[in-house]
Amino acid sequence: MSDTQTAAGTERATDTHPAREVKAALTGFLSEFAAQHAELRTRVQQQEERLTMLDRKHARLSSSAGRPSLSTGAEAEPMHRKAFAAYLRSGADEALRGVSLEGKAMRTSVNAEGGFLVDPETAEAIQGVLHSAASIRAIANVVTVEATSFDVLVDHSELGTGWATEAGPATETGTPLIDRISIPLHELSAMPKASQRLLDDAAFDIEGWLAGRIADRFARAEAAAFISGDGVDKPKGFLNHLAVANTAWQWGRLGYVPSGAAGAFKAANGADAIVDLVYALDAPYRAGAVFVMNSKTAGAVRKMKDGDGRFLWSDGLAAAEPARLMGYPVLVAEDMPDIGAGAHAIAFGDFRAGYTIAERPDLRVLRDPFSAKPHVLFYATRRVGGDVSDFKAIKLLRFATS
Repeated sequence: MSDTQTAAGTERATDTHPAREVKAALTGFLSEFAAQHAELRTRVQQQEERLTMLDRKHARLSSSAGRPSLSTGAEAEPMHRKAFAAYLRSGADEALRGVSLEGKAMRTSVNAEGGFLVDPETAEAIQGVLHSAASIRAIANVVTVEATSFDVLVDHSELGTGWATEAGPATETGTPLIDRISIPLHELSAMPKASQRLLDDAAFDIEGWLAGRIADRFARAEAAAFISGDGVDKPKGFLNHLAVANTAWQWGRLGYVPSGAAGAFKAANGADAIVDLVYALDAPYRAGAVFVMNSKTAGAVRKMKDGDGRFLWSDGLAAAEPARLMGYPVLVAEDMPDIGAGAHAIAFGDFRAGYTIAERPDLRVLRDPFSAKPHVLFYATRRVGGDVSDFKAIKLLRFATS
């Protein structure tokens, strides 16, 4: 064999050597990938078996309990909710220590630890009597303050003007006057109670019960005060201000329009009083004006027709849309007085400009297990105030001849 042939064979052998290396590396990679894939499948299968065992265990625990408890799903429950529930049931010490509600040695919900509850099943929510909570708050100006009072500055005077000539001297005009209306904040309180045995019963939704009782009590107390409160340790309602005939209106008083009959609408053209009430309010306030009356008055008004036989009252065309009287929304507030002699049973005005509600944002709850043993008192307080802030923005309909 010549030297040339020997060199060529050596070169071909050298060219095939990298291909073998690539093939070997690819074979090793595929082998490692298959091993990792098998290991991953094994781990997923083990995790599925573990989850299945946990589900079965949870099902057994749920079936052994006589009823759902407040601490069910405690792992996912926010810490502040668990602490609040612990405080309501057992006081501050247990809430601060973070003691679980199911950490007692004996429980009536587990047969092996004291026996099942022997009383009948109780609904998870308490069904109570519904009370109307429609309030001026829905249409008034509501502000949040951190002080003991809130001052409203009102410019209710006119700025003087005059005509000037090119060469003549300018004359001094009148200066507007700014009035200050102070709205003090008063303490609103509620104090429901429950027996300690009822609190110990884990089937009772203590948080929902307490929140519902306090919200209902506060809503009804506020609604009454914003309309007829006397201002003594409570907000001053707009009906508690002195009312005068709209023709003799002055700042600090509310103007009224008479219905034309004592304790009723006029027998003929009774709807005229509603029209007079609307146009007794200045045009700038009518754009945001609302009628306020109770259900009995609304029942009488919605039967009224104009001279062409058309009803003044029209129901809302969409869900949650308020009814309208002469095109203006109607708020049905049960704390408004009934139609009677001299009663201001209907109010009309821009309450967002005319009535201001000031409140503190915090709500305090004090747990008292000693004053009414064996019951536990929950004393909840908040601070709120309210008063008329613009006497031009609200007009009243008085059921009287003048």
